[in-house]
Amino acid sequence: MMRSLFSGVAGLKTHQTRMDVIGNNIANVNTTAYKSQNMVFSDLLYQTTQSASGANAATGRGGINPRQIGLGSKTGAISTAIAQQGSAQSTNNPWDIMIEGSSFFVVSDGSQNFFTRDGSFTVDGAGNLVMANTGYTVMGWQVDPETGDIRQDIVSALKIMHPDNMNSDPEWTTKGYVSGILDKNDTKLNSPDGLIRTMTFFDSQGYQYTAKFSFHGIGEEDRFRVQLDDILDPDGVSLVKLYGLSNIEQIATFGSTENKVTTSKYTMDPNAKYDAANNSFTINMAMEEILADFNKNAMVVAAGKNIKVKTPAAAGDVAEGADVTVTGEVTLTKAQLEAEPYNLIYNTADSSYYKKKDDGTSEKVTDWAAALKDMKGLDTVSNIVATPGNPPENITISFEATFKTTKASTYDGASNFGVTLENNADNQAAILEQVYHIKSGDGKDYTIEFVGPDGSAQINLTENNKGNMIVFDHETGKFSYIGGQGQDSAMLTFNSSASSMDGKTIDLSQFTNIDIDFSSINNFGNGGMCTLEMLNGSKEQSTLGAGRKQGELNGIEVGQDGRITAYYDNGLSKLLGQIAVAEFANPSGLAKAGNNLYSATQNSGEFNGVGVDITANQGSMTSGVLEMSNVDLSSEFTTMITTQRGFQANSRIITTSDTLLEELVNLKR
Repeated sequence: MMRSLFSGVAGLKTHQTRMDVIGNNIANVNTTAYKSQNMVFSDLLYQTTQSASGANAATGRGGINPRQIGLGSKTGAISTAIAQQGSAQSTNNPWDIMIEGSSFFVVSDGSQNFFTRDGSFTVDGAGNLVMANTGYTVMGWQVDPETGDIRQDIVSALKIMHPDNMNSDPEWTTKGYVSGILDKNDTKLNSPDGLIRTMTFFDSQGYQYTAKFSFHGIGEEDRFRVQLDDILDPDGVSLVKLYGLSNIEQIATFGSTENKVTTSKYTMDPNAKYDAANNSFTINMAMEEILADFNKNAMVVAAGKNIKVKTPAAAGDVAEGADVTVTGEVTLTKAQLEAEPYNLIYNTADSSYYKKKDDGTSEKVTDWAAALKDMKGLDTVSNIVATPGNPPENITISFEATFKTTKASTYDGASNFGVTLENNADNQAAILEQVYHIKSGDGKDYTIEFVGPDGSAQINLTENNKGNMIVFDHETGKFSYIGGQGQDSAMLTFNSSASSMDGKTIDLSQFTNIDIDFSSINNFGNGGMCTLEMLNGSKEQSTLGAGRKQGELNGIEVGQDGRITAYYDNGLSKLLGQIAVAEFANPSGLAKAGNNLYSATQNSGEFNGVGVDITANQGSMTSGVLEMSNVDLSSEFTTMITTQRGFQANSRIITTSDTLLEELVNLKR
């Protein structure tokens, strides 16, 4: 009966151990990624009272089984359901990560690696990715600075918020493309300025510039020209003006310059006269064309045609630089007098005008000559007489003004001055403009080839056709080439430096050449409207070669393969590292180390220090989700019932054995 007593004790202890396991499971029913445990029983030692014997053929006696008395039960094994996946719990926290599969995160306390299924991570003050409950660093692989890809090496701490990761470097633009329709009937194509289109681009420092292009018709079927007109800085200021240069070609070129020369016959102005013997022209010019600063005088401009010549009073020769006095009369309305350059104030109470003084007060205008002579641009005006008009708000002003002539001329007595221009290089621009009404500029240079006896002239037009020729297929209207046969793109080429007009050297090394693809445009009818658009980047991939400003970090994402990618506000993404995982031949052999951690044992297999890519064995990571405990409460409570009954039964063994002992003791009475 002593054996049964101790068998009961052994049973109680074993059931208590099982109850401890059940209690621990239930206590961790809400522990992240907790793996439930299960205890199995095994019988204890046996006392053999009689060994087994075999059958004896000689005596005819049969064999006897052994007689053994068991001594109770013990804990056979405590197993962990480590391969059983827990359910997913959504948290929407990007640093909460769940492993799907049999892998483990690798974490470190600084001296030893541990393994866990608990993916509740956070970023500490040093920028490291760590376990939220222990602060142990999450281990993984770093990015190879040369290739920009993951380098699978000995795992190390993942420093996500490293200062280098908070911003992305700017990139200069290397590619551009043009899309849309070029309609040959668009009137802008044949205007002097052409069809204007712009393309933004970035320099190496991330500053954004605007390249201004113009498309031109050249009078040939299926052929057009596109040229670079200017480049504007981020504030919209021309770089030519900003750097003090003479032309945009000092900064960048787009194609080449081709001179096209055409000769045409022009007849002279009917009012002009040609002296073949002296090879000179005489042309009548209006006052504003021969009197210095005539159009800069506010009162003269207001008077308009009400200007008459006072001196000289009669027809005759006028020397260059001589004084010419004119008289004029102008009626100024209330609206004009209250606006620039007069800024007077009309008072209806006394029907008078007032002028503001420097101290902010106003004084009544009584001396109109003094008041008007104070106005900007009226310094050459004299003998001013002001007369109230009808209505009284209108003021009629008569005046005199004196100017100097810019050329020697002959006055005709009727407000015109006849100027004689010798046909030489110094006077050619004036002859072209005054006699033939032709003005050079906008890439067009006119020169007089020869003049006939009647004054008609053969004039050469030299057109500086800058840029690149765009050619379309005549049958289909599809793009054919730009610049030369077989070319789909044209290069915007930047110079390394430029010399300003004051002798300074301008460093242009922040710019790089931009290859602009034109192959997507077509010459189609579109109601006389071009829809061309110039964009930076590649037409196949808009971000390729587009360039970008410096970017600030605005988001981080953990992919299913554990790769951590940063996203910046300039559209750039950057790989920061990859979370590595550990796999074991026998994960059930891992030893629990507390805090949701495991450590390797001889029976689990060793960690090689490098780890594996989770996707190598069809595993994955899910961001914003945590793995829940895999404890099954229904199973735990059922097991608790059987454990309780087993404990009760073993306790009855002890009480019954005690009763038997009591009866034995009572035999002496």
